[in-house]
Amino acid sequence: MLIKNGLVEVDGQIKFQDILIENEKIKEIADEINIISEEVIDAQGGYILPGVIDPHVHMRDPGLTHKEDFETGSMACAKGGVTTFLDMPNTIPNTITEEALLDKKRDAVGRSYVDYGFYFGGSKNDNSLEVAKVKDMAVATKVFMNVSTGNMLVEDEQILENIFKSSKLVAVHAEGEMVAKAIELSEKAKTPVYLCHLSTKEEIEMVREAKAKGLEIYAEVTPHHLFLNQEYVGSDNLLRMKPELKTKEDNEALWEGIVDGTVDTIGTDHAPHTLAEKTEKLTFGIPGVQFSLEMMLKAVKGERITLEKLKEIMCENPAKIFGIKNKGKLEVGYDADIVIVDMKNEEKITNEEVVSKCGWTPYNGRTRDGKVMATLVRGNVVYNERRIKKFINNKIGKEVM
Repeated sequence: MLIKNGLVEVDGQIKFQDILIENEKIKEIADEINIISEEVIDAQGGYILPGVIDPHVHMRDPGLTHKEDFETGSMACAKGGVTTFLDMPNTIPNTITEEALLDKKRDAVGRSYVDYGFYFGGSKNDNSLEVAKVKDMAVATKVFMNVSTGNMLVEDEQILENIFKSSKLVAVHAEGEMVAKAIELSEKAKTPVYLCHLSTKEEIEMVREAKAKGLEIYAEVTPHHLFLNQEYVGSDNLLRMKPELKTKEDNEALWEGIVDGTVDTIGTDHAPHTLAEKTEKLTFGIPGVQFSLEMMLKAVKGERITLEKLKEIMCENPAKIFGIKNKGKLEVGYDADIVIVDMKNEEKITNEEVVSKCGWTPYNGRTRDGKVMATLVRGNVVYNERRIKKFINNKIGKEVM
């Protein structure tokens, strides 16, 4: 396959480049590639970016598939330029045993449009022996230190220590003072910690101080905590999630953390519920994976961040942190995970274009500053906006571990 007429950032400069793909890898990137190819994609002046890696999604599969499943969730990824997602363990059953993890892996085969990986969950019943057994079969251990369902809220300090010591990397849901506790546990166990969806100025400062001490700490923020705040929360409970939306001051602190390198990644915490569930009673969680890239492109156009920074926090860093080989960069030898974006598109985001089962987005009515036109996973086109049938029936996604 050959991609022509696309704009690529090369050494800080945007220039037209051709990209040759062979055996699912990027074989060549050059000003002009003159070769007869089986398939040629005309990028029509669109920007070519590496595929986004979303390190934090809840695809609700198994057990909650009326909200989302692997097929619909991966379609939302493909339409949003996300070529790899990492799925959380608070499903039904919770992914806290080797058997549950293996079942989840088997069930996913042949059902995803994009590549994927799995977290294993820590349990309040101390499953540290299971954690040790499967640590090379999962991208990380997820520990809920503030809130969760089933047996996944872990509060006992000894059990937390056991889980940290048994893990290669621990991702935590920690808020407020629990962020400090997670950093303390990480330092004591000498196990790196990945702090999910940080939302406050104080939490960002904790991470900044920990990194200054040389600790292996990674910080994630979500688009909704960057673009939304308490002023947006209405009486319909749609914009309720954990952690909750905070203040404008907190928004600014998160952006500052991105710019100065305190924040490492953008994770969506894609946690879909149907509109009926959200409006009938207080239900925490919102969808996010389909529009994460397009929302972050607003920050590029608004000059909050550079395109280089966007690629770093949405593509390169997740690959490095979670040990995902050959992904995250537009470079020769890497997987041909590629997104073509029309940066001139300023259409409004609407609920009608949502492909997630939940059928709605918190960004409904907002203007985008760039639209995903095509998504390739390992050189395979899985989404093409310019086709009548936009999704190519090509569920070629495979596990990254």
